[in-house]
Amino acid sequence: MTILVVTGTDTEIGKTIVTAAVAAANHGLRVAVLKPAQTGLAPGEPGDAAEVARLAGKHVTAVELARFPEPLAPGTAARRAGLAPVRPFEIAEAAQKLETEHDLVLVEGAGGLLVRFDDEGTTLADAARLTAAPVLVVARAGLGTLNATALTTEALRTRGLVCRGVVVGSMPAEPDLAARCNIDDLPVASGVPLLGAVPAGAGALEPGDFRSRASSWLAPELGGNRHP
Repeated sequence: MTILVVTGTDTEIGKTIVTAAVAAANHGLRVAVLKPAQTGLAPGEPGDAAEVARLAGKHVTAVELARFPEPLAPGTAARRAGLAPVRPFEIAEAAQKLETEHDLVLVEGAGGLLVRFDDEGTTLADAARLTAAPVLVVARAGLGTLNATALTTEALRTRGLVCRGVVVGSMPAEPDLAARCNIDDLPVASGVPLLGAVPAGAGALEPGDFRSRASSWLAPELGGNRHP
């Protein structure tokens, strides 16, 4: 697992915090986080890659390929800004370059797996195919997540991509019935293992606390020590 692509079933579900947790859990490695397209932020504002580095520690190299000011899908945001979009081959080349100097490269997508990066309809799945990298899916905890997660993992299988597993991006401290049942049902619906659950509000922890707790949220396959 030198390169790992992190995607989600939707936007605002905890991809960045899960990426930070994986980086923190692998504190003994040289880790890079690559954000191909950051949208919705002005120049100079800290983006997702910077947030991962802040939470996970100094062993993390943060790289952002492009930034578009409007909070839209990367392809749409690039077109409206009159800027060149990010192409899958550029993502793959950047990830492979980072791979030569790091033990683990985490590529965090924007939104879901099939969000468009350009007007030709290329997606994060295309970048994953070019790097031959496995994909980690971040999912919601509650009602509706089984269908969304199953659709995402089915899309990966259809494209011949390996899904490493699923992580719940924001698990409530007091989960409702659906969230509790989904812990057992997600592996069945998705066809891949559940590799962790990050507690809601984890991103608000002090970085030192975040780093000390991250391993407990993730399975050994992601560098953690969480067990079912």
